[in-house]
Amino acid sequence: MPQQIEDVIERIGGLKALDGISGTAGGWVQRATRSGAVKNALSGTWLGHPLHPVLSDLPIGAWIMASTLDVTAGRTGATSARRLVGVGLIATLPTAAAGASDWSDAYGATQRVGFVHAVSNAAATALQAASWVARRRGRHRTGVALSGVGLGITVCAAYLGGYLTLVRGMGVNHTAFQEPVTDWTDVAALSALGDGKPLRVTPGGVPVVLVRHEGAVYALSATCTHAGGPLDEGKVAHDGCLICPWHGSVFRLEDGKAMRGPASVDEPSWEVKVDDGRIYVRSATA
Repeated sequence: MPQQIEDVIERIGGLKALDGISGTAGGWVQRATRSGAVKNALSGTWLGHPLHPVLSDLPIGAWIMASTLDVTAGRTGATSARRLVGVGLIATLPTAAAGASDWSDAYGATQRVGFVHAVSNAAATALQAASWVARRRGRHRTGVALSGVGLGITVCAAYLGGYLTLVRGMGVNHTAFQEPVTDWTDVAALSALGDGKPLRVTPGGVPVVLVRHEGAVYALSATCTHAGGPLDEGKVAHDGCLICPWHGSVFRLEDGKAMRGPASVDEPSWEVKVDDGRIYVRSATA
């Protein structure tokens, strides 16, 4: 990115003065999304990847089309443009909810930039709402102007959103680039693995967590797909799942399926065999 823009965003990330209000707001969101069903719905656990990026296209697209009609169709397209502004406003509700859920699990510079991203989007939404009201009252030029300013702020907020994802790695799969281990690899003695006590091993340099549960041995990648948390420091639940110690994502030991958000991507599962008191693993993709 241009150096000037990068410097501005880095300064935003370093504004520790934002920690008080952003931390408080993040706590409110975490309490509101404590339910597993709510967290799964907003995180995109059911979808297979984060929900917020999908939904964000709706208000942005609607508002771009509204402004396009304003420029190309003038008053002829006024009614359609107003409807598009309204569609964008409606779409902001689920989009903001999903984004807030994702943001509440961030911390430090990422949370600060995310807070500014959210405030910018809120300001843009307020301008679009004012535009809709002005259009409804027949003040077409005022509505057009408000939408134009709002869209400009939305573009800036979208840039911050892209930075959070593509530069800070927020919402990406943290196991995406792990190299598969195709050969059976001796990683530990069976006697070293206590029941319900995760053990970290590194076949081929890849972090893997071993878990012995109800007599069976399971293996998953030890890096949480959501934010890179160490699953070997997590807890084993009675229902045969492993809970990430960072944000509470839950993965099924049997196959790594994400059972509770904020994780939206399944954890890579590893094949396991026990031979002569030794545990061997290899990637399930082998």
